[in-house]
Amino acid sequence: MVEITVLKYLENLLSGIPVYAEMPEEMPDTFVILEKTGSSRENHINAATIAVQSYAPTMYEAAALNETVKTFMDALPIAQQIFRWLDDYDTVFRCKLNSDYNYTDTSIKRYRYQAVYDITY
Repeated sequence: MVEITVLKYLENLLSGIPVYAEMPEEMPDTFVILEKTGSSRENHINAATIAVQSYAPTMYEAAALNETVKTFMDALPIAQQIFRWLDDYDTVFRCKLNSDYNYTDTSIKRYRYQAVYDITY
């Protein structure tokens, strides 16, 4: 599952910032959530759309975390060739930013940015 590949990758690079596949019951001040929003397959090549949501106490911190996440996500295909611990997961060939934007969660009153990626694996 490509979302596990991305989760493990970000967990290892975000220096103590938790990365989840679903909303935790007890939310830390700063964290990241991954959500696979769609997928497809053509000629045995898989593709997925993954939303990466960056939560933080302030809008500035959420935006800054989003920029850090984008830097790491952009490097995923290259990093996977370098980091041997990613060998056990899906191989990502392409990781392209579709869009990113302020996505403040008004229901729980938390600042959040979202970056949406199209991933080929």
